[in-house]
Amino acid sequence: MTKTGDDGSTGLWSGERIEKDVPRVEAYGTIDELSSLLGAACHLCHQDEVILAIEDIQRTLFRVGGELASLGTPFDRPILDEDEALIAEKTAAIEESIQLCGFVLPGMTQGSAALDVARTVARRAERRIISLSRDQVVSLCLRRYINRLSDYLFMLARAEEKAFGKMRYV
Repeated sequence: MTKTGDDGSTGLWSGERIEKDVPRVEAYGTIDELSSLLGAACHLCHQDEVILAIEDIQRTLFRVGGELASLGTPFDRPILDEDEALIAEKTAAIEESIQLCGFVLPGMTQGSAALDVARTVARRAERRIISLSRDQVVSLCLRRYINRLSDYLFMLARAEEKAFGKMRYV
């Protein structure tokens, strides 16, 4: 339904209405922004594994957003320990294959630049979620997933650069 937020409120997935500028809406709004940036990154990346990883992340971010947009009713597909473990494992595998040897300059290809911007938004989303968790319950699984996500996006960006021989160290 549209035009219901003219008064400055918005509807949550769980049915409640809250003000648009509260920490909960800031948190899931930043997750939405991140997913949109990843959609743009997907069109700029060239490695099939990276593109598939981005799409998987976007699917998981819908669950993150849904969980954050649920206040009184438990979300039916919450983020689980397995979600965090999976991206931690994938991050470690990329890191092992790349063998970083110092600080890298971000954005050496169009795809890696888009992923690096997405990574910074993931970090902002994490800060918004941590702020929310000070006053309201946010699952530890969700917080751990978001914490690991910026590392994963960093490594996906480096994978794009390595494929083109474009990684540059500071």
